[in-house]
Parts: sequence; structure tokens; C-alpha cells
Amino acid sequence: MHLQDIFKLRGTTFSFEFFPPKSPKSAEDLFANIADLRPLKPSLVSVTYGAGGSTRDVTHNLVVRIKKETPLEVMPHLTCIRHTEAEIYDILERYALAGISNILALSGDPPRNDATYDRSRDSFRFASQLVTFIRQFKDKHAGSDIDDPRGFGIAVAGFPEGHPTAPNRILEIDYLKAKVDAGADLIVTQLFFDNRDFFDFRARCDLAGIKVPIVAGIMPITSESGLVKMAELAAGARFPAPLLRAIARCQGDAEAIKRVGLHWATEQCRDLLDNSVAGIHFYTLNRSSATREIYANLGVKDSLALA
Repeated sequence: MHLQDIFKLRGTTFSFEFFPPKSPKSAEDLFANIADLRPLKPSLVSVTYGAGGSTRDVTHNLVVRIKKETPLEVMPHLTCIRHTEAEIYDILERYALAGISNILALSGDPPRNDATYDRSRDSFRFASQLVTFIRQFKDKHAGSDIDDPRGFGIAVAGFPEGHPTAPNRILEIDYLKAKVDAGADLIVTQLFFDNRDFFDFRARCDLAGIKVPIVAGIMPITSESGLVKMAELAAGARFPAPLLRAIARCQGDAEAIKRVGLHWATEQCRDLLDNSVAGIHFYTLNRSSATREIYANLGVKDSLALA
């Protein structure tokens, strides 16, 4: 189902993000977690790329498997890094043949083991260029694998706390608007822990004439090691002092830290829902329990209950 139709059908969306498994066992563990989340009837599930496109083949295989073996709407990530135009065309063709309707288009992270990687070798430097290419795919494609005349639904990333490479917050919104003007249907934000950052970001988007839905990215803290990993994954992420103070009071008690993290994320979601958020995107770290507990805390039986 195309992104535009998903947002027409559901008053508020819930989506879950997974990353590709690295071994056959972890692949089966991931599918068990996906099965646990299936009763929540998410609007979408997305699958990431590794830095520098390091997991591209695993991502493609996982995406197609989810599409074939589950009833879930799947939205794969696609990045500019280490891709030629021909490679991206082939990926889009494979997704079209598999019946996949939506893509999350990203510039992508540079390879972690190659600090000198030359971006001039990539066909696209910016996500807005990738969005344009995906939008034109329907017209360029000789076959008729995409039944929807709109082609793929396209999501792009937004950064409530600021993009780490943007020169300033004014230009940052200009760059985001360029992605929307190129044809993006949806903005999915990077994770954040203070809703004031999201509400300000949403208001600035509105002032800039950005009218597509903006989905809020939430990642519950479930352990001290998880907190450290979040800081690494989301460069520049701001951890509010009250949250850090609450975690410190746990004095290393793993169960207490998990309760604090789930409570904080639940309150974020409650506040977002009370303030008419278009949707909530859970960064699951391939685990289902935290997301299921947040649903229970919010009193949501499944995402269709909010339609």
C-alpha cells in the first residue's frame, strides 16, 4: 500500500524499524520478534542499511522475505553511498517485482572503515537527488511492475535536533524542503528524547511550507549499554538532564533502568499523541518487548485503534 493511502486510512500510524541480521540464527531470532509484533498491526516496518551500504544484500533479502512471508507493509532503506545509478535502478526493479510499494531514501552514512571514501564515485550526493530518481523510476521502467501510477511511496529523514552536517538550522530546513519538493511523501525523524525539539521542528517545517506527514522517531532506553549505543548511532542526540538523573538514581540496577526508559518513552508517546502527531516510528533494535510494553502502557490494542 502506498504511503499516501496508509496515512489516509489510519489517523495515526505506528511503524517499527529493524536492522539486517548478521547470521542465520540472528535472522530466525529477528523473525520471532517480528512475529511478536505482528498482532499490534503496525502501519509499516522498515529495514536499515549498514554504514556505507555494508548490509545492502542482507537488507534486500530480508525485505523481500518479510514481504513474501508476512502480511506486513515493508519499507526498505535505500542510500546514495556506494551506489551507481544502475545499481539503484536494479534494486528498485527488484523491489517493484516483489510488490514492495515504499522506500525510505537517505544520503547514508560513510563507510566506517574508510574515512577517505570519495563521495564523487557515487551517482547521487544528496538524498533529494535519490528522491528524484525514485520518483522518475515509474516513467523510466519499461515494464509495468509498479501497479500504482504514483510509483513508489517515498519517505525521507528529518532531524529535530539538527542534522550533524548541516551548516545551520535555516539551511537544514531548506535541504529538507528540497527532498519534499523532489517528491517525498513522508518525513521520519531521527530519535529524540525531548518532545519540545520535535514540536519546534514540526512548526518550522510548517513555516517552510512542508506539508507532508512528519512521523516521530522514538527509541526506548532499556539498558546502560543501550544508552551508549544510542549516543553512537545518533550523533548529536541530546539526552535531557532529568532522564540522565533518573537513570543515575537506578545505581546500575538493570531492571530499574529499563522501567525508567520505558516510562520516559511512554510519556513521550502519550504527549505526541495528545498533540496530534502523524505517527510514531519505533527504533526497535530488533527487540519486540519494549515496543509491546509501550503499547500496553498507552492502552493501545493495535495501531488500527487510532484510525
